[in-house]
Amino acid sequence: MELKVKRISPQAKLPTSGHPGDAGLDLYSAVDQVLGPGEVRAVPTGIKVAVPAGHAGLIWDKSGISLKGVHRLAGVVDAGYRGEVRVVLVNLGGMPFEIKAGMKIAQMLVQPVGEVSVVETADLDETNRGEGGFGSTGPD
Repeated sequence: MELKVKRISPQAKLPTSGHPGDAGLDLYSAVDQVLGPGEVRAVPTGIKVAVPAGHAGLIWDKSGISLKGVHRLAGVVDAGYRGEVRVVLVNLGGMPFEIKAGMKIAQMLVQPVGEVSVVETADLDETNRGEGGFGSTGPD
């Protein structure tokens, strides 16, 4: 599969894969910023992408910065979107987090998605799980 990428900032780095076979493509910040404790910010990557039809780019955390309390929030790049990819980050830690241009800030997995038709119904099929939600599998 091919992912077409357009740089829109001179500081932008193209997405990369850390190792052969890795699921995600690393995304990089195109700017220097400081993310204060509790702050939420959309960090520009300086790139636009053309996710192939029938796929979506799902943006996920990088484990290294997650250990420091910084996580991504929103994270779907639809196949029809052609704007800049920005990564919404939140600092859940107690200290400011410094983001440097060229720093890995997230990873994007390009995955197939199926088209869904929504059909209203009066009844749903029964399953073993039923309505069991949070904690339904028992204690750890």
